[in-house]
Amino acid sequence: MKLLTKFKKVFGEGEELIPSSFDVVGSREKAVAIVEFPENLKLKKLEVAKALLRKHKNVKSVLEKVSERKGRLRLRKYTLIAGNPNTEVLHKEYGYVLKLDPQKVYFSPREAYERQRIATQVKAKESVLVMFSGIAPYCIAIAKSQPLAKIYGIEINRDAHEYALENVRINRVLDRVSLFHGDVRKVLPKLKLKFDRIVMPLPKGAYRYLDIAIPALKKDGILHFYYWGKENKLFDQAKKMIEKKALKFGRKVEIISYKEVLPYAPKKWKIVLDVKII
Repeated sequence: MKLLTKFKKVFGEGEELIPSSFDVVGSREKAVAIVEFPENLKLKKLEVAKALLRKHKNVKSVLEKVSERKGRLRLRKYTLIAGNPNTEVLHKEYGYVLKLDPQKVYFSPREAYERQRIATQVKAKESVLVMFSGIAPYCIAIAKSQPLAKIYGIEINRDAHEYALENVRINRVLDRVSLFHGDVRKVLPKLKLKFDRIVMPLPKGAYRYLDIAIPALKKDGILHFYYWGKENKLFDQAKKMIEKKALKFGRKVEIISYKEVLPYAPKKWKIVLDVKII
């Protein structure tokens, strides 16, 4: 959502480096705006936040990003600039609802289309594992799109896991989504299952789990692998990592498709490779 046009009247036509976009998580009833302020706007961020609250009546809180996502829980630090300190919301996309607090869990509203893209590929009676499943957006998107699939989600963040349990209940997919709390490396072997499809929606660090993901795939199983790619060679490194790890287990890789998901930094993208592990 563009901030430049929203706040021209507040700062005037000559204001430079006004944030070009911000995320909105929530619904028409209650939403949270998440903004990244450039240095030249730091002293005006309260004014920006108040203007945003006036302009968008459903936005009840304005959070400022103050760190990158870090740590094993992939959390970003925020500062409340204005509005309600209770930032728990119900976020709606593609006919389902997700309950979350962006200050406690990882969630990107910008990836709704990507979640739906994966969901529509799942076939009837597939067994699907979502690693690093968070509040279960992939699990629920798949369950809603393909009612005959069986979906498993594993998440290490206790808060995210609790929200996931609630979201599965809210969306009435308890019969086809099973959720587990803990480290994927410890939980997955205990399941003793093979999957038709595995989703790895963690670009920073997912490659470290290829050694347990590939053996957990059935023959000709599908892997959705997310990574960071540099502009001149977006997919090369990710492809090489998958091929190298597959070879270790006597498996081959067939690239089905690959695409940019979101820009991450100058000349750097979040990417996804859809591959068949033969």
